[in-house]
Amino acid sequence: MKRTISILSTLVLSSVVAAGCATQKQVDEKIAAATAQTDQKIESVSGQVEDLQEKQRQTDVKLDELSKSSADALKRAEEAGMLAKGKVVFEQTFNEDRIRFKTGSWVLDETATAALDELAGKVKALDRAVYVEIQGYTDNRGSEASNEMLGQQRAESVRRYLNKQHSLPLGRMSTISYGETAPVADNKTKDGRGQNRRVVIVVLE
Repeated sequence: MKRTISILSTLVLSSVVAAGCATQKQVDEKIAAATAQTDQKIESVSGQVEDLQEKQRQTDVKLDELSKSSADALKRAEEAGMLAKGKVVFEQTFNEDRIRFKTGSWVLDETATAALDELAGKVKALDRAVYVEIQGYTDNRGSEASNEMLGQQRAESVRRYLNKQHSLPLGRMSTISYGETAPVADNKTKDGRGQNRRVVIVVLE
């Protein structure tokens, strides 16, 4: 009887020890699996951070590559809280060969309206809310004050046309005059003055 009890005790003890070993092994396996998952998550987060850093670097490069016209427009639009994404969609410059004004005038001729019809089509084709800044520039003939006013009137003329003819919302368009202060060519020549009499339209979102 005593021998039977001893054998049973030994068997029970062996079972307990075996069960204990199995439990420890399972715990070790779970710890190893959890550690692997943690390492994987850390690697994933690190990868995401690197992706964000790379995207930021690319954004900085793109901003550096923007023309002064676009960079200034982007800054003004961001300060006004008009942008969702804070980026330039495109910029289009209309020199005298596309948007012509008679001396001292801001009336759009047929060549100018055709160019603006084309631009309005591009804006509408985006099929999303955008913000448009219209910049007016002049040559250096006349006084600085009169050129400042003339540039503003020409930009406003473009804005009104885009609104009336193409229903681009006035609230999503702004105008600014650079007057004679930002020439792109020599004002001493006729061709240079023609290049400086221009309208630049920057589309942002």
